Amino acid sequence: MNPALEPATRLIVALDFPDADAALRFAGQLDPRQCALKVGFELFVVAGPDLLQRLHDLGFRVFLDLKFHDIPNTVAAACRAAARKGVWLINVHASGGLEMMRVAHEAVRETNDTTALLAVTVLTSSDSETLRETGVSRSPADQVSLLGELAVKQAGLEGLVCSAQEASALRRELGDEALLVTPGIRLEGAGDDDQKRVMTPERAIAAGASAIVVGRPITRAADPAAAMETFVSRLGSAG
Repeated sequence: MNPALEPATRLIVALDFPDADAALRFAGQLDPRQCALKVGFELFVVAGPDLLQRLHDLGFRVFLDLKFHDIPNTVAAACRAAARKGVWLINVHASGGLEMMRVAHEAVRETNDTTALLAVTVLTSSDSETLRETGVSRSPADQVSLLGELAVKQAGLEGLVCSAQEASALRRELGDEALLVTPGIRLEGAGDDDQKRVMTPERAIAAGASAIVVGRPITRAADPAAAMETFVSRLGSAG
């Protein structure tokens, strides 16, 4: 495993559900020894911070995926509040800049030394055309490299949320200690949904990913338990 993570944190299942009851019913079918869980915008807005404690009570580590992006003091306050809830991972948008990331990281470290702060580089739903629409002339790979160095080497964050397609280059640039969490993971022959830069679990780990995020291929599968076991097995075979 590169870098070393507990087996339960190599697979992060995205709880893409419209309410707490549905999310908790689903989480109750999973084994916290096999995966961590991700709570994103929709579910957090509906269920609030109480859901985080309920997931913790079930034994899961939680990635609070709210991608904070605001003025430095506001983001630092939000990260501090999240760290107080005991979540495993929090993230911010690297495009918020060095000062925003630096003060957010200081707030997390002062609050909870078991919470890691990650930066989102370029969303896996974005490609070169998307970046050009927002005035960024660099390729996705070049933009990820620039933001990755800013976040990890300059701001001191523990790692990044990035496409697995950029994981290999980032691993070389950032070293073995950086956490690289990669969404956009699909099995061969599966649809990409709204993702544009995707990869299989084995290739993601081989490329240097620390952990993969999987949502709809598990949560919307005809047999979620079987789909979950497939991803666990594939990660096991990836070494």
